[in-house]
Amino acid sequence: MSIEKSTKAARGTVQCENTNINLLKANDYVADIIRNEMAKSNTLLINITSSAGSGKTTLMQKTAEKLKDKLTMAVMVGDLETERDAIRIRETGIQALQIVTGGICHLEAQMVHQVLPEYKLENIDLLFIENVGNLVCPASFDLGEDYRVTLMATTEGDDKPKKYPRMFLTSDMMLISKADLLPYLPFSVEAVTKDALEVNHELEVLTISALKDEGIDAWCNWLLEKVKQKQNS
Repeated sequence: MSIEKSTKAARGTVQCENTNINLLKANDYVADIIRNEMAKSNTLLINITSSAGSGKTTLMQKTAEKLKDKLTMAVMVGDLETERDAIRIRETGIQALQIVTGGICHLEAQMVHQVLPEYKLENIDLLFIENVGNLVCPASFDLGEDYRVTLMATTEGDDKPKKYPRMFLTSDMMLISKADLLPYLPFSVEAVTKDALEVNHELEVLTISALKDEGIDAWCNWLLEKVKQKQNS
């Protein structure tokens, strides 16, 4: 017995060709407000994106350990549930607040803007946004950041830049994370770099291991230089 496919829309859905466009326009309006606030305080804002489990929180911990005596840092963490990542980051001695999205797969500018009053931006040199872990939705939402940095973990496979091109097209830096696992995985740094640069030829690339402290000094030097540029702009 064949069953005909239902044409009835689910309750609460809206079928409108321009809905996403309108949502993104509203998001971009708030993102510009955030960008202006960051400019007033000379705070560098970095949006950290990746798939879930690629090492964003571990990188934030290691970065805090390396730079907290040189810069005033803070982190804003996005997750669907729990405050676990923010707790881990606070254990390093820097301010970290959690945004619980309750099922939304990305952070939006209005979420970030609502949390900003919890930070004394005039006293913060570097603010990280640790976005919700996936390579799809966060790519479409400007959060007012100065730079978007995407982690590409060796555990994910080296084919992601061409499969999720928008994320890499909108990023300024790709960090190949968990490099300490390279001897044990069928992952090619050369292949992933080639694909990523074909998507975005201006992308900067670093290979790191937060656990083994590989490439972290280069990452921190990049951040220090960007902070200096922001404060002198």
